[in-house]
Amino acid sequence: MKRREFLAATGSAVGFGLVGGMGFAAVGKAQTFDLKLQRCDFRLRKEMTPDLVSLAPNAPPPVLKARQGEQVVLNVKNALEEYTAMHWHGLRIPNDMDGVPYLTQYPIAQGETFRYSFIPPDAGTYWYHPHCMTMTQMARGLTGVLVIQEIEDPGFDTEQVINLRDFRLDDEDHLLPPYSLRRAARAGTLGNVMTANWLIEPVYNHQSGSLVRLRIVNTDTTRIQRVYLEGGMSKSIAWDGHPLRIPMPAPNKNTPLVMGPGQRVDLAIVMPKSEGQSITVFSRLASNDRVMATLVSEGTNLNRSLDELKPLAPNPVVVPDISSAEIHEFVFGWSPAGVAPKDGFCGSLGKTFWSINRVPWAGDAASGIGPLARLDLGKSYILRFRNESPNTHPIHLHGLAFIPLRSNKRKLLANWSDTMLLLKDEIVDVALVADNLGDWAFHCHIIEHQKTGLAGYIQVV
Repeated sequence: MKRREFLAATGSAVGFGLVGGMGFAAVGKAQTFDLKLQRCDFRLRKEMTPDLVSLAPNAPPPVLKARQGEQVVLNVKNALEEYTAMHWHGLRIPNDMDGVPYLTQYPIAQGETFRYSFIPPDAGTYWYHPHCMTMTQMARGLTGVLVIQEIEDPGFDTEQVINLRDFRLDDEDHLLPPYSLRRAARAGTLGNVMTANWLIEPVYNHQSGSLVRLRIVNTDTTRIQRVYLEGGMSKSIAWDGHPLRIPMPAPNKNTPLVMGPGQRVDLAIVMPKSEGQSITVFSRLASNDRVMATLVSEGTNLNRSLDELKPLAPNPVVVPDISSAEIHEFVFGWSPAGVAPKDGFCGSLGKTFWSINRVPWAGDAASGIGPLARLDLGKSYILRFRNESPNTHPIHLHGLAFIPLRSNKRKLLANWSDTMLLLKDEIVDVALVADNLGDWAFHCHIIEHQKTGLAGYIQVV
């Protein structure tokens, strides 16, 4: 509680946001969502699975849609017995709306409502998940997609969201424990039922020859997805919410796209011209390639072309000045198993296995914990990510966007991102402008790693 002075004990309306060098004033009436965290039952496989968690009654978490530059209000009511808090992954919004308990707000108790209110400066594909009781609530299904629509329509006929995530089920389709400590100290605990939008191999119909915006989001707690498409014409247009600065190929069978937990890709696709033909989304596994979802053509051929699309307008993110950038280094690695971190009301796995700069996170409710780095508002910085472990880590930074610069192991594309998939023994430099005030959570998005020490925060002052 003493780590920083809270800006608000409950959510307060934000009428003007300033990030990335551009301010947006609210235009007209705010778009408001009344959301309730609740237990639900849903048929994930053969039998009904009880004790899932969603923002909709007995249904997956909804796709929320708002508009760039327009105020959005999300009233999140907690109907669960345990505490919660909601984070809006990838959005560069005011710090007090970021949803991190004990860092930006108090946890939301049963029966309480927190009012999140902000003006998204960036269009694109984002997502939401709890940042309190993170492991259990995410494993029970509480991950949803948040779409921020562009000010100018890019010209698609329809769009399709694919939310990729695992569940761990027993033979009776009840939830298994979401993790084991042995796996938490290694690569993490994989689910045994892979789903798209909580469904196994769903089929979605789109008009023949139409232009579809396909938004693929990896919201899993652990699994690194290797995604590709077969059928139709496709083009990559955005990565981690932002329009591409550097072209990247559309994922195909020979070169699947590697997506760590938290990462997103937007693809423009042309549906096949004949009714009944399809485009299939695959995930590559060690043993085989798994069908995740299928898009099927129906109706009259619209005969659209990728050339008809308008380029996506860039988001208002300031490009860092590398020549003057100060370097901050962060070492990600193991930590000797230690005392259980202080979890307050937000859950703990009971052990510490991981660390940043060789110090494990002391827990959400621990007091007297300083930032991993202090950045001056408006200045450019290089963050050096050094992985000293044999495991892969998707490193996520809240509230800011960065550009990958270089790696000691591979060529990186300089596209805006908020989550860097760090390979075994890899060293990666990313660059950013510290243009958003506040204390910003900084952690591995394999949730078992986050909850056993691989977490901290960066302060912009």
